[in-house]
Amino acid sequence: MRHVALLLVIALIAAGGWLGWQQYELLQQPFQGWSGAEQFVDIDPGTGTRAIGQRLIDGGVVADALTWRVALWRRADATRLEAGEYRFDRPMRVDEVIGRLVRGDVYLRSITIPEGLTIRQMARAFADARFGPARDFEQAAGDVSLVSDSDPSARDLEGYLFPDTYALPRRAAADDLVRLMMARFKTVFGDDLQRAAAARGLTVRQAVTIASLVEKETARPDERPVVAAVYHNRMAKRMGLQCDPTVIYALERANRYTGNLTKADLTFDSPYNTYRYAGLPPGPIASPGRSALEAAVRPAPVNYLYFVSRNDGSHAFAATLSEHNKNVFTYQVQYFRGQRTRPRAAPAGHGR
Repeated sequence: MRHVALLLVIALIAAGGWLGWQQYELLQQPFQGWSGAEQFVDIDPGTGTRAIGQRLIDGGVVADALTWRVALWRRADATRLEAGEYRFDRPMRVDEVIGRLVRGDVYLRSITIPEGLTIRQMARAFADARFGPARDFEQAAGDVSLVSDSDPSARDLEGYLFPDTYALPRRAAADDLVRLMMARFKTVFGDDLQRAAAARGLTVRQAVTIASLVEKETARPDERPVVAAVYHNRMAKRMGLQCDPTVIYALERANRYTGNLTKADLTFDSPYNTYRYAGLPPGPIASPGRSALEAAVRPAPVNYLYFVSRNDGSHAFAATLSEHNKNVFTYQVQYFRGQRTRPRAAPAGHGR
């Protein structure tokens, strides 16, 4: 009997060793139990480790419950697993899977919103990135409660949705992106810039409106404070701003912009048309970036009243109309006369 008992003990030890070795092998071997190129597993906030393991097993990411429990026991940092949606696109060892959940390496998609876009253009970018329909973004951008503390007269969030690159979960809605963009705007246009605006007698809406004109007029950071100064100087002298992008914006709102601004367009009747109506337009015409916002509240100390494109991305500035007319002749009239290889086109406006 003793020999039988001894043999039984040896057999049990051997079996335990074999099972332990098998379990060790499972811990070390990458595992993939799903078909296809990728698998998503969504972990809700507050989900316990056992339920998390079951979701990973059901998704084919982890082999079985014992492997999951042993792997958790072996890792001292597995006491907190982050909620979120995780994407798996290759076989992984269970400790790798746990490591991703410990780090909170959730799956996010990026969307980049460049400076100078309108809400309508952002909505198209939202749809093109396959986050959802453009109309959903436009509807979310109508939530004026997000800006009512700084601009109670806003009818939408035009100008306040800060251009940047944003990372969102796969199932993020337009509301989620809009809230992120508004939060980013409030961070950038914080106390410092708000004080600078107030020191110049500008409301937040006026400052952002000026910044939007600057953003649309020049892409050069070094020119933005100078362009802003031109608008401040013209307003101080009660001169019309004569800003072409405001006319384009007015035409786009009326679905009448063809992509080519003509002299006839400058007479289009809209409060946004700064050729017809003095002062600032009713609100921003696009979303400005940081440098345009800074330029709007801290314009350059210059006396320029006019500027005209040099057709190379830069502008020629002038303090008098006669000097401006010379610049127009040099950089517009002569330039277009020299374009022999394409149809001659006169610029729409150079009254600034």
